[in-house]
Amino acid sequence: MILVRKRPPLYLIGVAEPFPDVSGENFDDLVAIGGDLSVERILNAYSIGLFPWFVAYRMPHWYSPRTRMILEPSNFRASKSLTRTINGGRFEIKTDCAFKETMIACAKIKRKREKDTWITSEFIESYCELHKLGHTHSVEAWQDGELAGGLYGLQIGRVFFGESMFAYKSDASKVALAFLSREQPFGKIDMIDCQVSSSHLASLGGVEISREAYLKRLSRTLSS
Repeated sequence: MILVRKRPPLYLIGVAEPFPDVSGENFDDLVAIGGDLSVERILNAYSIGLFPWFVAYRMPHWYSPRTRMILEPSNFRASKSLTRTINGGRFEIKTDCAFKETMIACAKIKRKREKDTWITSEFIESYCELHKLGHTHSVEAWQDGELAGGLYGLQIGRVFFGESMFAYKSDASKVALAFLSREQPFGKIDMIDCQVSSSHLASLGGVEISREAYLKRLSRTLSS
């Protein structure tokens, strides 16, 4: 079953139905509702410019923001204080050592304007399955043997799709992002997809681009 409305359209999709082509119509940020969080569905979504954000009544909500924030690794910007923290070795950086724990920490962290987390048990289960298959990754900042901060996301080709970050200690998530940008531990990265704009990411070098520009760049990067 497909529910279509005009200006902007919104699709209700079944488990076997494909996503709409977001490049062809004037969609709102929320493009479709339904389907599932299977490995195949999630990988397909990212490859065409969509990502799941929230599950309501067991129905995933799929987004493609009209304005997207991206970060080119070469444009990562560290303040003087952050540079001192990075160079001072306050945190030990590890990758993929605590993927599930990083997701859970991201789910528990309190954020402004968010009453509940979108990282539900369904998301954790699906992304952990993707992790077992080598698609999702975590960058972790450790201090005194404890997880102090980090981030997780999914990499396809030379695009890292950042999902969420957390910090129990000041600058821990920023150090993790700096490591991802500079060391690129999961393969060469041309673009980090930050999804939704924030002043925090903008201060680190993130820039906003239109959906059209993002889709063109995504297609070019994944096909090269």
